[in-house]
Amino acid sequence: HVQLVESGGGPVEAGRSLRLSCKADGFTYLRNCMGWFRQAPGKAREGVAAINSDGQIVYAESVKGRFTIFKDYGERAVILQMTDLKPEDTGFYTCAADRQPGVIPSRWLWEIGYTYWGQGTQVTVS
Repeated sequence: HVQLVESGGGPVEAGRSLRLSCKADGFTYLRNCMGWFRQAPGKAREGVAAINSDGQIVYAESVKGRFTIFKDYGERAVILQMTDLKPEDTGFYTCAADRQPGVIPSRWLWEIGYTYWGQGTQVTVS
């Protein structure tokens, strides 16, 4: 039984930081790409950051320099460290896993191709 469980969301003031965690269980955690997506009210879901099994990373332009994605191997988790949060970062954040990397890393920010999805966690920046 494959499970992705997110945690760490909540309300936060603009300029502050939050750390989201996505714990993986039930599959080969290190395999392929894992990513974080978010959906703001009234908008389509968008890719925020993704990391491949060899550590290659891609970020959405809107979060470059502020967000960091990395793997916590001990916890079998993918972490999204968010700093200097802005109101436009508000959204429902969901992690996804097990995407074949292909040859175009920017496509890891696309929803298509991910096998597993978590339930998500809300981030509200005011």
